Amino acid sequence: MGKTLNLRADYVIGFLGAGQLAKMSAQEAFRYGWRVASYSDRPAAEPLQWMSPLSYSGAFDDIDALVAFAESCNVITLENEFLSSDVLREMVERTGVPIYPSPDSFEAVESKWKEKSTFQEAGIPVAPFQIVTGEKDFEVFGESYGWPFVLKSSKGGYDGYGNRVVSSIAEAKDGFVSLGGDAGHEILAEAMIPFVKELAVQVARNEFGMVVYPCCETIQTGQICTAVLSPAPVDPDIQTKAQELAMAAMEAIDGIGLFAFEFFLTQSGELLMNESAPRPHNSGHYTIEACVSSQFDNHVRAVTSTPLGSTQMRAPAAVMVNILGTDARPAQLDGALDLLDSDAKLHLYGKAQSKPGRKMGHLTLLGDDVHELYAQGKAWVDGLRV
Repeated sequence: MGKTLNLRADYVIGFLGAGQLAKMSAQEAFRYGWRVASYSDRPAAEPLQWMSPLSYSGAFDDIDALVAFAESCNVITLENEFLSSDVLREMVERTGVPIYPSPDSFEAVESKWKEKSTFQEAGIPVAPFQIVTGEKDFEVFGESYGWPFVLKSSKGGYDGYGNRVVSSIAEAKDGFVSLGGDAGHEILAEAMIPFVKELAVQVARNEFGMVVYPCCETIQTGQICTAVLSPAPVDPDIQTKAQELAMAAMEAIDGIGLFAFEFFLTQSGELLMNESAPRPHNSGHYTIEACVSSQFDNHVRAVTSTPLGSTQMRAPAAVMVNILGTDARPAQLDGALDLLDSDAKLHLYGKAQSKPGRKMGHLTLLGDDVHELYAQGKAWVDGLRV
């Protein structure tokens, strides 16, 4: 007889955050008979909250409410990074309930400055960066690395929010204020990198080992990811290098759980780490249909001390196309009749309210050629109204 798996029916996985990422991880947890609990800081009900009666609400800095939530769980994991490592550490200290990624691992990447410093110290290439506090810093950075450059809020940015491209001192001053620099928020300057593609790799790790997913390409429109092509249409050596860097990054922070790592590919073939996410990521949604074990499956396996699943692809190529909101209205998908007759897999997240640019769902296609699949998927999604 082998080791008994931790498949107790009374085992509760807690998610800090209750959006679509938590929902899709929870769907995998339910397959194993586990229960799920959610803690949301949003005023309206989120996708996971409709799926489980174990639903808590409160602020992410309300330690007493978070402790009460933790006491209802056997293990806790993250859906987003809008938290503090100090709060996570206090939750563990007061309850004894483990959180993955651990507070120490989370602390290593919880701000863009910490994240880039951590990876740079580990020998992983990143774009030049520094904390800026005012005009003199803007001048020095611009002289050293060229204009334009990017100002980034060190904490809390996503989908283009929290970033400003600045081409002059005046624009830098305006950007600094708009990002909250004058209110004490930490602001980072980062050199503009002339890249040819953006790539991503997901990695899962726990005491049983580490597994790495194929290197994929992410396609951005208006700083929002609109599609993912896997495997990335780049040289196989570049795919392998991205996977190696992602695994090195996971080791550097002693990460437990599922992380995503994003890279810039430069014209010269160099890979630079752009960002990491200590949770499942939009770039890995294609794995639900395309891989033996999806990123969400390996997420819940990793945090529950369960052996990790295979990341092998089931088809030569896969494409995921995001379905973004087109209208400010109660969520409703119009124009999907032909789509539902196809082999494409439609995922809607259950968000009650749509608005232009909001991620409302995605579409996955499997086949032999990423370019053909992308053309087909984009044509379908462009015809939808949400």
